[in-house]
Amino acid sequence: MTIAVTGSMAYDYIMSFPGRFVEHILPDQLHVLSISFLVDSMRRERGGCAGNIAHNLALLGQQPLLIATVGQDAHEYVALLREQGVDVSGVKVVPDEFTASFFVSTDRDNNQIASFYTGAMAKAVQLSLRDHHPETIELAIISPNDPAAMVKYVRECQELGIPYIYDPSQQIPRLTAEQLLEGIRGAEVLIVNDYEFGMIRRRTGLREDEIGRMVKALVITRGEHGSQIRTREGVWDIPAVPPSRLVDPTGVGDGYRAGLITGMRYGLPWDVAGRMGSLAATYVLEEHGTQRHYYTLESFIQRYAECFGDSTPLQVLQQKSSGTPSPASQPLPITTRSRS
Repeated sequence: MTIAVTGSMAYDYIMSFPGRFVEHILPDQLHVLSISFLVDSMRRERGGCAGNIAHNLALLGQQPLLIATVGQDAHEYVALLREQGVDVSGVKVVPDEFTASFFVSTDRDNNQIASFYTGAMAKAVQLSLRDHHPETIELAIISPNDPAAMVKYVRECQELGIPYIYDPSQQIPRLTAEQLLEGIRGAEVLIVNDYEFGMIRRRTGLREDEIGRMVKALVITRGEHGSQIRTREGVWDIPAVPPSRLVDPTGVGDGYRAGLITGMRYGLPWDVAGRMGSLAATYVLEEHGTQRHYYTLESFIQRYAECFGDSTPLQVLQQKSSGTPSPASQPLPITTRSRS
């Protein structure tokens, strides 16, 4: 059984602005906004939501199935993920196209201004979960991608009975209210940051509690203020893990998702899964780029103990990794729908 990760693979062009964006934006002139920022540095890094999530899952001992499209310039990127243990059989190279590109500028307060070029990602709708032994997929995540592909994967998960995490994130503006609601209604988990959740509420016209009742778990991330997990059984406020050094926030949310997914897969309580997400996110924050951080399961568990105390629940990660069965661990109650 495997975790299917759908979404973008991209190259990130990460730039640093030494000032504060808010000091150079005139609120009363937003209707004629025209502004340029002189940045101090620029780096090209491997990125994209699906690529980032897969990288982080591999660090946590998982072997996810990555389903995404890349351009002719991504052979090395795909090879590196394969070496980590990611199943890249679902990655399609699109000839005569370049891999999607993410351009982001970050100011001294970690605020970001970004734009995204779709490139080969525009062909993601050509891929299908049906081509990858859907009976072996125990959980999928539908992360930001070509909007048509996201709609397709939602419907395929629902038709095939694959439980999925819905992560519309950056594509909320490109999805209609009806498409957003279709994705939310069929999901086990909806995960967004607090700003994105506000956008969903505005687009759909629904109240917070109405959206929360549509899913088994609503996860809202809040940057340095941690995250909150809401289920029918309760609400858990998850603290952020203080970084040893604060370098770059790009991709932090993808790290959180990988930690949360790993906890879910091993049946850990929501608060433990959320803390795993919080810790995985901090490793990203401490390095330049979204896939330059590395750690072992042992060091992850040790740091979890230093941050949160009892790390006994995480021993299941090492047991599963070594092939030792853990009868005490039961998966979170994920709904299994009839497959068509």
